[in-house]
Amino acid sequence: MDDNFLPLLSGSAQLKLLQLVSPTLPVGAYNYSEALEWLIERGDVTDGHTLGAWITEELRQGSITVDTAIMVRAHRLAGQLAKTDMLTSATVKHLQYWNQWLTATRESRELREQSLQMGGSLRKLLVDLDPAVQAWFEPIPSTEPCNYAIAFGIGAAFWDIHLHQSGLGYLHSWANNLISAGVRLIPLGQTAGQKLLLHLTPTILHQWQRILLLEDDDLYSCSWGLALASMGHESQYTRLFRS
Repeated sequence: MDDNFLPLLSGSAQLKLLQLVSPTLPVGAYNYSEALEWLIERGDVTDGHTLGAWITEELRQGSITVDTAIMVRAHRLAGQLAKTDMLTSATVKHLQYWNQWLTATRESRELREQSLQMGGSLRKLLVDLDPAVQAWFEPIPSTEPCNYAIAFGIGAAFWDIHLHQSGLGYLHSWANNLISAGVRLIPLGQTAGQKLLLHLTPTILHQWQRILLLEDDDLYSCSWGLALASMGHESQYTRLFRS
């Protein structure tokens, strides 16, 4: 099916997508602020406006674009497994490559640990929910850490959630998690947080369409601000979040 065509999800796939992107999914996402905690302590992010500006720039230029692009590749590779009902050497090689590539591009220790911890938790959860998904993870040995974007892409493909909805759900849940951290840290009112999430909808939609067109050689981000903030968070004296 053409990725530029947005189909309707089946009722089952819709419910599984909601489960996969739910903030209550036990993968530990609520433990991470992706350096927002340090930015707020420094006074760089002080209200809904500055929080929205930071998240918008991260969506436009930050590493979340690369993460989502890797999720796309994992989803497509897992989709090939669904069509052929067998692992090909090319599928194994490419999934291993992108998982290792994403680990190598993490800007700081905390961001790397976040991606691998959440990926490992999601992988374990998916296998606990349906042991058949274990075969889809075979390209990544149990001794090798699995990034969250890889695990999400494989899980969404296994649950037959179309790539478009998977990508939009991935970006939306990322933004929702950062806003939730901002609501607790700044603090913001819950309504202000919901207004900000709604305001981000056009940016999320635009970036998703751009991500779909990215070739392998186009994968880069301008995230030095995130890298510096994350390194600052590593030595922050008082912390509520793990990143």
